[in-house]
Amino acid sequence: MIEHIVSNLTATYPSSSITLNTDSSEWVFNNAGGAMGAMYIIHASITEYLIIFGTPLGTEGHTGLHTADDYFNILVGEQWAFSPGSLEMERYPAGSVHHLPRGTAKQYKMHEGCFALEYARGIYFVAVTLSGIHVIISFVLKGWIPLMLPFGFADTLTSTLDIPTLYKTSVVTGREILRNLMVGKI
Repeated sequence: MIEHIVSNLTATYPSSSITLNTDSSEWVFNNAGGAMGAMYIIHASITEYLIIFGTPLGTEGHTGLHTADDYFNILVGEQWAFSPGSLEMERYPAGSVHHLPRGTAKQYKMHEGCFALEYARGIYFVAVTLSGIHVIISFVLKGWIPLMLPFGFADTLTSTLDIPTLYKTSVVTGREILRNLMVGKI
């Protein structure tokens, strides 16, 4: 399934406009918000990322509070979620999408064998104002992906101390962001 996803993405999006990590051997552990699984970073840029995340064992934790919208496309298995004050759980079976809007936090659980295609995206826009002969360009970047990294690194620094995994995650993420910047993808 993962090879199919990556091959469809590479066929759809030319490498001149977006770069994708096609090395599916680059799986790393991910400990964040008390949950543990493994991830494969397919795409990372300043404004978005696309990963496969999951575990055959099951996991549970906090989603984190982010500045980007996050979409969990459940590939196999089932994810449950809960918001404070709600007396009912949210259920996301295979084929469904759990949308976590920016600024929203939940408790979540991925059952044994659950894997998701996770897409996070911020909003970017440019406003151009003409002022005499000067052109003033301003931009607002909401959902800057680097702002999500402390959440992804905190459990490693305060609990697991798995520095080799932190290093590999940083190298792959940094490399993919730089590769995308080089083709003009922010």
